[in-house]
Amino acid sequence: MHTRRLLLLTLPALVIATVFGMGTARADWPDRPVRWVVPFGPGGANDLIARAAAEAVGKRLGQPIVIENKPGAGAIIGADYVAKAKPDGYTWLIGAAGVVTNSILRTDMPYADADLIPVGMIAVAPSVIVVNPSVPANNLKEFVAWAKTQSAGINWATAGGGSTPHFVAEMLRESGVNITIVPYKSGSEGMTAVLANNVHATSEASIVVLPQVKAGKLKAVATTYSRRISSYDTLATAQEQGFAGVLIGHWAGLFAPKGTPPAIVERMSRELEAAVKSGEFRDKMVPSGIEPEPGTTAAFVTFINAERDRLRMLAKKANMQADK
Repeated sequence: MHTRRLLLLTLPALVIATVFGMGTARADWPDRPVRWVVPFGPGGANDLIARAAAEAVGKRLGQPIVIENKPGAGAIIGADYVAKAKPDGYTWLIGAAGVVTNSILRTDMPYADADLIPVGMIAVAPSVIVVNPSVPANNLKEFVAWAKTQSAGINWATAGGGSTPHFVAEMLRESGVNITIVPYKSGSEGMTAVLANNVHATSEASIVVLPQVKAGKLKAVATTYSRRISSYDTLATAQEQGFAGVLIGHWAGLFAPKGTPPAIVERMSRELEAAVKSGEFRDKMVPSGIEPEPGTTAAFVTFINAERDRLRMLAKKANMQADK
């Protein structure tokens, strides 16, 4: 009887201590540096976006955000690392389109889509369709018309099976263009192939191709983003030119491991949105052709779900496969 009474007296105190202890731990987050994993090598659009956002968000959190590059396997290595990380709010993923498309194109995924929780969109490096200057076309309509006159079709560089350039090529095939896919290891290699006139065309992130376009070494015929690029607004979108189905961008967003406390996810989402809305972040991104895309977690979840459904249908119709 005495033991039972003692337990009844102490249990509420234990519950209160636990609740307050949890609240204190969450209120103190972060109490040490936070890590954002970039599943690509340094220097690309995803890495650049991550570093600019990390600096801005770190100031708001009062702790530095450290970027760790874990490239390989179409971004699967980095994504898998985060999916299996301790969900304590100290390890996050700067995800890209592969977070959506890898599970569509692969049967050997080491993690499930549900293992990564969308937190917020950061920015988009719009995809730009570029051709070698020898191609007699100055816009997408002219390019498609010219391509249809080529008896053997055209050669199109991609950054590998299932990459964004691959999806753009499949979208263009819907217009009746005969396209032969030529896969390369990276978008930079694909662009170099177009520069050397080894292939007719490709699409790549604005930050990769616009310097070559502005130097006159490549011709840009369209952006596949939903609106014109702020720093190159003379380039019409594919949609403006009558190709409604040619729509995709090189986006970057933040993800957390499943099980990360909701209070931490909400705090990170709030600080991320505020940072991406800042003039400081915009001033760093826009001149290089990158568009800030601030938004709520709910908006990002809606985007991810819609993009997964849309691209799954396209991949199935085109029988797309990732590189082995």
